[in-house]
Amino acid sequence: MKRVLSAAVVGASLTVLAGGIAFASGGGGGGTPAGGGGNMPSASSPSYDPSIEYAKAIAALKANNYKDAARAAGHVTDVVPKNPDGWHVLGVATAGANDWKGSRRAYEKMVKLAPDDATAHAGLGLALANLKDKKAQAEDDWLKAKAQACGDSCPDAARLKEFTSTVEAAMNPAAGAPKPSAMLDRSLLFGGAKAGDAAYELAVGLINDRRYDEALAALGKAQATFGPHPDILTYEGYTWRKKGDYARAEAYYQQALAIAPNHIGATEYYGELKVAKGDIAGARVMLAKLDRICAFGCADAEELRRWIDAGGDPQKH
Repeated sequence: MKRVLSAAVVGASLTVLAGGIAFASGGGGGGTPAGGGGNMPSASSPSYDPSIEYAKAIAALKANNYKDAARAAGHVTDVVPKNPDGWHVLGVATAGANDWKGSRRAYEKMVKLAPDDATAHAGLGLALANLKDKKAQAEDDWLKAKAQACGDSCPDAARLKEFTSTVEAAMNPAAGAPKPSAMLDRSLLFGGAKAGDAAYELAVGLINDRRYDEALAALGKAQATFGPHPDILTYEGYTWRKKGDYARAEAYYQQALAIAPNHIGATEYYGELKVAKGDIAGARVMLAKLDRICAFGCADAEELRRWIDAGGDPQKH
């Protein structure tokens, strides 16, 4: 089986809530030009680490500080606009601040990126209901259909029923009834670094056992804790590639590299994906990058070089 990153990196690479963050198999670059003080103010813009901003947003949500939560979540979506978790947190924060138009926009983005995510549809339905928009009924119908298909005994049964009742309460508010909560999924607040690390470590083991669907579920739990972390995104890309969905795999690799352009693991795996797709020229570009950022006997570069030398047949590895 193809080598993947060791689970031993978990504690060092995913501890974002305690302050700083390390990227396994190569973090993002940076620095300033030799002898200079960096770019001129007119040519630069703020650069945010989305994992750190995500942690800030969650901390602000726990404190019911919705304005700061929305600001931090906005930084996440600015850096990785194709990651649904950032839009989820932004949707919760704006709803908490009674900015239902902002919440609607955030959840519309999330639904587009994760069309089968019940939380996204429930959040959108809640926002639409508070805006007195009749389209809320379509989201309620989606949730009911999802609940019916799931059945009473499926793991998400209770959660889906709660989502449906929350949206319907907002659509048809009873006199004197409490306002439906903007926090549709409380798991955002009760994860914590230890739980996130445990989910990540579990995912690594599941990937090595080729239990890819279970691995994706575990990676989703880790990402709900840490946000769009490049190590998690890289593994999601790897897992989707092993499942044969190259388009999804590429999207995850691109997200990881948008956050950490010099992430060695993402660069190698993206090169391997290009080999699998028959794009040998593109794979050589990734290899040249690895030779630049991961010198002195870099195993990642040598692995990708073997893939390329095999003539574009990943089954030889």
